[in-house]
Amino acid sequence: MTGAALGRNPCQDGDVIDFRSDTVTRPGPAMRRAIADAEVGDDVWGDDPTVHRLEEAAAELLGKEAAVFVPSGTQSNLCALMAHCRRGDEYIVGEHAHTYRYEAGGGAVLGSIQPQPVRMLDSGELDLDHVRAVIKPDDDHFAHSRLLALENTHDGKPLSLDYQKRAAALAAEHGLALHLDGARLWNAAVALGVAPADVAEPFDTVSVCLSKGLGAPVGSVLVGRGDLVRGARKWRKMLGGGMRQAGIIAAAGLYALTHNINRLADDHARAARLAEGLSAIDGVTVGGQFTNMVFVDLGPRTAAMVEDAAANGILISGHASPIRMVTHLDISDDDIETTLNLLSKHQ
Repeated sequence: MTGAALGRNPCQDGDVIDFRSDTVTRPGPAMRRAIADAEVGDDVWGDDPTVHRLEEAAAELLGKEAAVFVPSGTQSNLCALMAHCRRGDEYIVGEHAHTYRYEAGGGAVLGSIQPQPVRMLDSGELDLDHVRAVIKPDDDHFAHSRLLALENTHDGKPLSLDYQKRAAALAAEHGLALHLDGARLWNAAVALGVAPADVAEPFDTVSVCLSKGLGAPVGSVLVGRGDLVRGARKWRKMLGGGMRQAGIIAAAGLYALTHNINRLADDHARAARLAEGLSAIDGVTVGGQFTNMVFVDLGPRTAAMVEDAAANGILISGHASPIRMVTHLDISDDDIETTLNLLSKHQ
């Protein structure tokens, strides 16, 4: 996609530069061919060969025993919570984590699982001292602390492998299982220069998205121990996630896993260039650039700048600073320069 020409509204014909999220990507011609050519069956009966190949590929790539394909990251995390926890158990989770704040309270509402939020540091790490302090004793007065849930990346920030190992050691010391919301695990692996399996290694279950940086139109995969994945598959059915000829969308996920992981480095580089250019604009403050995300304060002109950008086919989420701008496979080098040229007019 080339940069939008200033002075017209490309939103009308779909030629937009969209920084709202990496969920806005559209499948390209090669992915569409994979979708059209997909071999399919009835996945609820367990006979969709393309779904099987996707689940096997994801489990192998992440070094886990088994996997289950689900429609969304929210359902993937919920299936994991319900596979780990019984009614009245609790999971320990960061106060700003997606599973706690942005998934409609599904663990509590549908799983009767109590969330125990803990302090989340600017790095995206949980305060492990706080985690230790909130683990409940074996006493009838308390919910049973069953699970510790981390998120990688959080606000684009990868967790270090050393931190994950320390969190895993704490969980093991207290008999907790460990789940990772790894919606953007792929970005973390690329940023850290390690294999995806290295990021996933300490966890009993890991949820990964195919429809964010990898560019598939839909779908997530939950990987982990075989018994937990079998339990999650049952919860997937109860939650309405049993799909029939799902190979059509699984084919897009397979294409994404094969072709779109290493290229995430391009998104990170473009985010760095965006941050550099924004920081050169008078009155604009870049709060940070992490993997494919840039956090920026546009100052009192935020609403005017965002509205002007939208009128020129550049979509930015939010009208109050700080705002988040996200790069992805539909953002080109030209798009970055076009955006910087437009925003710099407001100096």
